[in-house]
Amino acid sequence: MAEDYRSLEASELPLRPDPRGRISRNFALWELTRSEIAQRENIDNAFEERAHLEAAIHLTREVLQKVRDEFGPLSPNSVYRGQALERALKNKPADWTSTSQHSRGEACDIEVPSLSTLDLARWIEKNLEYDQLICECYDPARGPNAGWVHVSLKPPGQPNRRESLSYIMDPEARKYVYVPDLVPSIA
Repeated sequence: MAEDYRSLEASELPLRPDPRGRISRNFALWELTRSEIAQRENIDNAFEERAHLEAAIHLTREVLQKVRDEFGPLSPNSVYRGQALERALKNKPADWTSTSQHSRGEACDIEVPSLSTLDLARWIEKNLEYDQLICECYDPARGPNAGWVHVSLKPPGQPNRRESLSYIMDPEARKYVYVPDLVPSIA
C-alpha cells in the first residue's frame, strides 16, 4: 500500500519518499518525475535536492491539484527535470547546467483535454498564484489543444512575478518567439 503524504508539509516527508505516495488528493509523487525521455534514455530523474522535492510538492498542491479540481483528470506532461534529463532534452554537453524552473521542481507543463490551451492559461492567470505562465505553441488552426501551458510557482516565501507570456509562431520570421500576454497568434 502506498504512503499517504497529503497531511504532511513537504519538509516533513522522508528523504527518500515512496514514489507511489499520495501528495495531494489526485497526484502521486511518481507523476512529478515521470518522463518518457528519461525512461528511453535510462536517465534517473529522481529529485537531486530536498528543495526540489519540496518545490514540486508545493507546485502540485497549489497549481496542479487546483486545475484538476476545476477541470477534471489531467496528467502533467513535465514537472521535475533533473540536470541529466535537461541535458538530454536540450541536447547539451555534460558540463552544461540548466537554469530552467523545471530543474528546481518549480514548473510544470500541462494540458487539459476538455479545454483549449489558451482557455486553460487564461483560467490560471485569473484564478491561481504563479510566477511565470506561458501559453506555448498554441495555434488555433491546429485545434483547441494545440500546444501546452507552462506554469511555474516559486517556493513559499519567495515572491512570484506573475509574468504572462505566449510562445507562438512569428509568420514573418518563421520561428517561435515569446510575446507578452496570453495570445493565440501574432496580430
